[in-house]
Amino acid sequence: MAEPDTLAGEIAACRLCAARFAATPTAHAPRPVVWFRPGARILIAGQAPGARVHVSGRPFTDPSGDRLRGWLGMDEAEFYDLARVAVVPMAFCFPGYDARKADLPPPPLCAQTWHGRVMAQLGSVRLTVLVGGHAHRWHLGTRGPVSATVAGWRGHAPQVFPLPHPSWRNTAWLKKHPWFEAELLPVLRARVREVLDD
Repeated sequence: MAEPDTLAGEIAACRLCAARFAATPTAHAPRPVVWFRPGARILIAGQAPGARVHVSGRPFTDPSGDRLRGWLGMDEAEFYDLARVAVVPMAFCFPGYDARKADLPPPPLCAQTWHGRVMAQLGSVRLTVLVGGHAHRWHLGTRGPVSATVAGWRGHAPQVFPLPHPSWRNTAWLKKHPWFEAELLPVLRARVREVLDD
């Protein structure tokens, strides 16, 4: 549990989006999922918690998390080691669903309020993994399609790796772009091992 006098504690207590979330079809209350400590070696910058993570209170406790850990070559113990891995999404709370039961995007207010302070507190991480377009745009300043950003991964490695979102909805994308698993993932896994085992 985050201490209230720490930045993590401030974020855990945040209710800035309460009215926004109450107005969604899910009508849920904020529940920031905070998973970082200063000194982490790896930063995983995602989009926003999904419905299952909203319930569990731990990041990536869903099939997307299973796929992401497979991509990284990490087991759960390594992934959830707060001393070495920080998970900082573009929004700390589940944004809810729209009327068609699709995930709403992360509210920009969250990143505008917290992201700069979190990044300053984390300091110099050795590896940043950007999961999905929202993280690409914030951290890399890209405005093009996710496919183009991921295809240009060599221009950011070995410090930064842009990835697609590991959602099951992207299974067709993975089949269409076999170079992702054949070329990018082996380099990423080797870099993860280098950073964790050093």
